[in-house]
Amino acid sequence: MNVKDDRNTQRITRRLTSVQLIVLFYVSAVVISTILVSLPFAHRPGVELSFVDAVFTAVSAVSVTGLTVVSTIDTFNTTGYFISMFILQFGGIGIMTLGTFVWLLFGKKIGFRERQLIMTDQNRSTFSGLVRLMKQILGLILLIEFIGFLILGTYFMKYFPTWQEAYIQGAFASVSATTNAGFDITGSSLVPFAQDYFVQFINITLLILGAIGFPVLIEVKEYLIHRGNFPFRFSLYTKLTTFTFFALVLIGTLFILVFEQGNFFQGKTWHESFFYALFQSVTTRNGGLATMDVSEFNNATLLGISSLMFIGASPSSVGGGIRTTTFAIALLSIYSFAKGKNTIKVFNREIDQQDVIRSFIVIVTAGIICFFAVILLIRFEPFHLMEITFEVASAFGTTGLSMGITSELSTPGKIIIIALMFIGRIGIFSLLFIIRGKEVKDRYQYPKERVIIG
Repeated sequence: MNVKDDRNTQRITRRLTSVQLIVLFYVSAVVISTILVSLPFAHRPGVELSFVDAVFTAVSAVSVTGLTVVSTIDTFNTTGYFISMFILQFGGIGIMTLGTFVWLLFGKKIGFRERQLIMTDQNRSTFSGLVRLMKQILGLILLIEFIGFLILGTYFMKYFPTWQEAYIQGAFASVSATTNAGFDITGSSLVPFAQDYFVQFINITLLILGAIGFPVLIEVKEYLIHRGNFPFRFSLYTKLTTFTFFALVLIGTLFILVFEQGNFFQGKTWHESFFYALFQSVTTRNGGLATMDVSEFNNATLLGISSLMFIGASPSSVGGGIRTTTFAIALLSIYSFAKGKNTIKVFNREIDQQDVIRSFIVIVTAGIICFFAVILLIRFEPFHLMEITFEVASAFGTTGLSMGITSELSTPGKIIIIALMFIGRIGIFSLLFIIRGKEVKDRYQYPKERVIIG
């Protein structure tokens, strides 16, 4: 590239907002990932991957969703597994986290523009400590994945004939669970380990660590390091996120236990029922892994799981959906209004009114997008409403659970799911800010008039 072309590129990038640049980076990641998963030497002999299927797989991996139109184990060889793990890593911890690592590796100074991109990618509101945050996120995730790899790889030697295969399975399972990707190379998710509570416990732990939010993990680390040295106060974000996250896990577990008592859990022991319910509840946060065929649940349970997937994981995590804090603030708003209060107070703090408005914007926009996606899929696909609703919630929440219709989708259906997975990964606000112009202050105001509501 000559100097003139380089200047033109810089001029174009300066015109783009940080959100538009981030989205452009993710589109570029999808393009590169599509090329990587299409490489013939990453496939098993005789396998041919169509362009649409390659794009679908790439978007699913970059968005760490886990919905697949092809079987990972039947399509990719060992090289393909490592390529998939790289893409999952890239998509899970965020494009700017790895980008910051590369910049630091080559001695590049992290300037104002780069910090803007990091702030946008990680949903931060301030510039302070961004580079340190990126280092901590990368270090924590790699450490968690390495520990998971050692534990699962060693344990899998009882299941697989060679230590090489056991550790490859352990590495893929650890990366997939920590990034909440939902991909697997067993051929049937975690169904083979439906009776192995140790494997389930390790996966549950990795799924939670990936979905609860990077700032939460960092604050917990700081608390453990400095405990006793000086008073440590967790932020409102950490308190609200952690409470909401585990409340949803508990509610989901109880919900599945109650609604499946006379159906899927009939004839099963209490501990079998409990682990089935617990794992499915945790995986709805964003995991996508499953210990059973979810299509065996009744419609009431499936609708409840769809709602949990729509909520998704925490902000600044590997997950998608409307996010746990959005849901929590909306509920607190309704409760406060019903109590006749004009402000929302929680954990001895008051929620900013701007965050309340943003929460409802996210929920309404996400609801409209998913509603129209369901309508379009009903038009193009021959499946039942519940199957389509479940697939849409899974794609938007970047969860990856499916009732088995993904591989049978038509080309228009695949494109709709691709769009939902991408939107789920970048977030609703990023989607809205793509088309939003510069903020313009009103030069004048009209007289205010009340409108009948409700």
